[in-house]
Amino acid sequence: MTDNEVVLRLEDVVKTFPGVRALDGVQLEVRAGEVHCLLGQNGAGKSTLIKVLSGVHRPDEGRIEWLGGEFKPANPQAAMKAGIATIYQELDLVDDLSVAENAFLGHEPRRFGFVRRGYMSRHTRQILTRLGHGEIPPGRMVRSLPAAGKQVVSMARALSHDAKLIIMDEPSAVLAHDEVDNLFRIIRDLTSNGIAVIYISHRLEEIREIGDRVTVLKDGRTTAANLPARTTPTRDLVSRMTGRTIEYVFPEQSTQDRGEELLRVDGLGRAGEFADISLSVHSGEIVGIAGLVGSGRSELLETIFGARRAESGTVTVRGKTLRPGSVGAAVRAGLGMAPEERKSQALLLGEPIYRNVTLATFTGYARGGFTNAGKEIAEANRIADLLELRPRDVRRPVRTLSGGNQQKVVVGRWLLGDTKLLLLDEPTRGVDVGARAELYQVIRDLAARGVGVLLVSSEVPEVLGLADRVLVMREGRMVREAPAGELDEDTVLDLVMAGSLQAEEVTL
Repeated sequence: MTDNEVVLRLEDVVKTFPGVRALDGVQLEVRAGEVHCLLGQNGAGKSTLIKVLSGVHRPDEGRIEWLGGEFKPANPQAAMKAGIATIYQELDLVDDLSVAENAFLGHEPRRFGFVRRGYMSRHTRQILTRLGHGEIPPGRMVRSLPAAGKQVVSMARALSHDAKLIIMDEPSAVLAHDEVDNLFRIIRDLTSNGIAVIYISHRLEEIREIGDRVTVLKDGRTTAANLPARTTPTRDLVSRMTGRTIEYVFPEQSTQDRGEELLRVDGLGRAGEFADISLSVHSGEIVGIAGLVGSGRSELLETIFGARRAESGTVTVRGKTLRPGSVGAAVRAGLGMAPEERKSQALLLGEPIYRNVTLATFTGYARGGFTNAGKEIAEANRIADLLELRPRDVRRPVRTLSGGNQQKVVVGRWLLGDTKLLLLDEPTRGVDVGARAELYQVIRDLAARGVGVLLVSSEVPEVLGLADRVLVMREGRMVREAPAGELDEDTVLDLVMAGSLQAEEVTL
């Protein structure tokens, strides 16, 4: 490959899933030796695009050209063999294997049926040295490495395949400032050798420092292509990411006065996650937290709920300070939580709906070592009617429900107990548009009944449309608090991404 040669071209690429058109005619052009930045809000189609390029999904329409020929990888191994490597935000490394074993995972060099461990070790050391990390021993277990070291190993795996394009998904999310500088040094070294990089990040300051050109996605469409990364005004980038084709249908804002203070958080902190967070939630109030993945927002909710132990500060519910790191104490105080990963963290997928609904109050249906399934089913039916669960048969396995109805089950679980405050982490993730509107009404109805709601969402319109008051988090700190009516989408996006829209342009 020569510099500026087009190595990857997408023309009108479409990918549809049930109920959603994730990619809707995407255009993209990537050249050898460049860092091509991909921008877009959560839900814009970036993750789906990555999976199409890496062979996880096959497009329904459109054409992909790679190195001048049509590209239709059958699986991730085929994409890797063709020279396209992907480094996901959640690194796909095996902790209990060595650095060298991870670098050559899936294509171990063999002779006479035996793995050539010496060869793997030597070549891994050469690759690590090329990446500027020759100090990492090839025989070291990956689990003992810090986040930055694991990321280097993931890059080493890509280079062991002789990758010509490396896709990096939020690579700086878990890195400290000095580690980001080293990441950029590695990227510059890669591109100087003709390797193309697709760099995905919400952090506009990084785009300007490392990027050459920018493509913007919004609602699965390319809204801007090949913009100069260093000189395009911040306002232009933000405006191309905002505005949606999907309408957010929100219930009317409540006009009732907020009631008693239910939750007070003072100076809460956990090293490396968030620091000095203070906030409050009142009865009947919905407070929304806006922030990027990695800003500490989910970790904050889990700490308030006791799933993580605070290292500083206090959590007080209705005047009583909770014991740090105790979910039981939080539940007894009237807190309930719907976590971000409902399938792995909140639901028993093989169990019936009614058992999932009664999970938090299960002891109330047990006596003498036996459970009263009839009572469980009756209570679950009441919740199903209240939340308009579809289908209504609470004996069905919960895994058979749609994402929106699964989320209703998680929320409904807390309606059986004496829940005063509900913590919601990404309540509409993976939920179709119609179910979103229903969930919004459920949340608003809960507030009308006096329940306090603390809501985290990556969808800025969702935060602004649902919340009475908005808190904005950036890199582990609270940077703004205001009534929802005093903020707009551009302002919030700027606060979480660029830090200042007051500067008309940011250039290097």
